[in-house]
Amino acid sequence: MLLKHQFKKLCFKKFYMKKKPLKIALVHDYLREYGGAERVLEALHELFPKAPVYTAFVDKETLGRNWQAFANWEIHQSKLTKFPLYKKLFSPMRIFAKWAFEQFDLSEYDLVISSSNAYFAKAVKVPNGIHYCYCHTPPRVLYGYSAKSNWQANPLTRFAGNLLNHFVRQMDFKSAQNPDFFIANSNETAMRINKFYKRKSVVINPPIELYDNAKSFFDHLNKKTLADLNKKKNNSYYLYVNRLALAKHPEIAIQAINQLDLNLKVVGDGSMLKDLKDIAGNKIEFLGAVSDQQLIELYKNAKALVYPVEDEDFGMVPIEAMTFGTPVIAHYSGGPKETIIEGETGIFFQDLNTKGLIQAISNFENNFVGDALKIHRSTDKYSKMAFVTKLKFLLDI
Repeated sequence: MLLKHQFKKLCFKKFYMKKKPLKIALVHDYLREYGGAERVLEALHELFPKAPVYTAFVDKETLGRNWQAFANWEIHQSKLTKFPLYKKLFSPMRIFAKWAFEQFDLSEYDLVISSSNAYFAKAVKVPNGIHYCYCHTPPRVLYGYSAKSNWQANPLTRFAGNLLNHFVRQMDFKSAQNPDFFIANSNETAMRINKFYKRKSVVINPPIELYDNAKSFFDHLNKKTLADLNKKKNNSYYLYVNRLALAKHPEIAIQAINQLDLNLKVVGDGSMLKDLKDIAGNKIEFLGAVSDQQLIELYKNAKALVYPVEDEDFGMVPIEAMTFGTPVIAHYSGGPKETIIEGETGIFFQDLNTKGLIQAISNFENNFVGDALKIHRSTDKYSKMAFVTKLKFLLDI
């Protein structure tokens, strides 16, 4: 397998050295939400603006205002869109996703980059070119990691889901043998690719969209204004930014802040909103979805980001916070272990429960001395320029 991939890359290099224009295509699981994977897709499309995008389906309604980011792209949807109610039934229709991506004819392309996570973008066939898969993570629900919904709570859905997942895992493994090369978004994801797919990968961290804004902000600070910023942060609020969903454990943040009688601003929407409001004290403010500019101001002024997420694939939110000099209190697992420096850019807690987070926040209150500029500079390697430079070097273009 490895020799075949190396031979294809050698042929690709020889083709490129002839100075012929490359035909490039991008492939993405689906376009129905706007998160880290979609930001990577945007960065890829910015690098290859003429590349068409092949995807399972597009749901403009759930994308909302974020659809404008993709509105002018050349997008090809799969045959899944022929099925009735495909937008509502996209999760159980996962069993057809591999087939749907295999139906795309990509024979004219010299280079294909798939952006794959929960669906089967990596299943596309690239007979005459090189296929790089940028893997955000193998599907969490298939390999025992916490997922968006608590589908195992109901005995019926648990039985049906586990039975279905057995067959989908087999399809996922077969699909993972299609790409010539894997790119992982973190060392954590690279470990999973090796464990579940038996494939090696190169790690290129995704770009942080807000980095350039943060850099401009810090470039305009002098010694006095930087000191004022550090002082302001020390007397400010805690911040939670994420979906209000079981897998993100917002209830732990709410309960810990309640007991400590501190101020917390909560950014995000989700199925747990009503229940969280019911248990929240009067020092906890729910802001819902906010604009990028509002989020920037919240990051700038926050005392710390609270991040009680387990086994995060990479974790863009902690890095977004750190780009604005805000330290992070995170669970010691997954991607944050790679991006947060204990005692310098944040602190960790081991036990994923209210008691564990209370101890971490108390430790932070009593012992942590933050330096906003130092925290910001720790995120230089997550800029869009760094992402593009590493990708170009890997692709040799």
